[in-house]
Amino acid sequence: MTDSPTRSDAPASDRLRVVVASPLAEELCRLIEQAEPRIDLVRDQSLLPPMRHPADYQGDPAFRRTPGQQAEFEALVDSAEVLYGIPDVDPAALARTVAANPRVRWVQLMAAGGGAQVKAADLSPGDLQRVAFTTSAGVHGGPLAEFALFGILAGAKQLPRLQAQQRDHVWPGRWALGQVRDQTVLLVGLGGIGREIARLTSALGMHVIGTRRAGSTKTVEHVDEYVSIDDLAASAARADAIVVSLPGTTATDGLLDAAVFAAARPGVTIVNVGRGTVIDEAALLDALTSGQVGFAALDVFATEPLPAGSPLWDHPNVLVSPHTAALDAGEERRIAELFADNATRFLDGAPLRNRVDTVEFY
Repeated sequence: MTDSPTRSDAPASDRLRVVVASPLAEELCRLIEQAEPRIDLVRDQSLLPPMRHPADYQGDPAFRRTPGQQAEFEALVDSAEVLYGIPDVDPAALARTVAANPRVRWVQLMAAGGGAQVKAADLSPGDLQRVAFTTSAGVHGGPLAEFALFGILAGAKQLPRLQAQQRDHVWPGRWALGQVRDQTVLLVGLGGIGREIARLTSALGMHVIGTRRAGSTKTVEHVDEYVSIDDLAASAARADAIVVSLPGTTATDGLLDAAVFAAARPGVTIVNVGRGTVIDEAALLDALTSGQVGFAALDVFATEPLPAGSPLWDHPNVLVSPHTAALDAGEERRIAELFADNATRFLDGAPLRNRVDTVEFY
């Protein structure tokens, strides 16, 4: 993601017509209006699906608009300079709206990794240049970092073995558990999520290794040393835990593959809070079966929902989280606050935060 806008991003007037295209509570609509009074925040709650739980931006799947309501909804989103959310979280609807509305200049995505949604819309180069897309990156850093910490601790403390013994009413001889304060963690990704994971793991006394692109000199607080992401296999040999927080792009597809797992320290813990495509799942299963990977805590998968026939469901050393680790009650408010800040930037001609790179789509 980049923070660099073009001057064409600026609105044509000193007011900004924002249409709410994704479920948003009235309380948060008012928060945005109060935070940036130059916004005309247009919404019709009757045209938006009810939310089943916090941060349910797709809404109740049973919700249906009548043909007349659908026409009203499309006319509404087609009047926007800015969209708060992708209509119906549907890339096809986004493509239709962008094509029908030459006035739209910016779309706020609800997902932290929303670049994949933009890519799926298959917009023209001209549309990608005309419309800025921003994500909710950074909003989920705290909850995802906590899940990563949970996975690291579960691996070090051999949670599957403890659960199996409890289930079978077995009281074995004592054995030594791993101590995270003596361990090394390899962070594959040092964005907002990775930075928070670095803070928490460092606080536990772990030695923190961060990956970065070859030639990069970027530094992050709480990271003890840096390695090139191109040398991932060599670096994995030193890690007791590997945590992935990268987005899904062509460059990251299958990045953690059989070579990385083979080179890793035996019994390594794998945690994924980025995108499922970053891990070669077949290679991970082989490594779990051999014991090369001791435990995997996965919140994301290459195919979601995870197919019922996937061996990951039943593997004793895998924790399956249904892409829910980022969810917490405050998420919607934090996204609304992020959007309000970006709206001020947009109106003032300043760089937008979390802008999607429409070449790499992250």
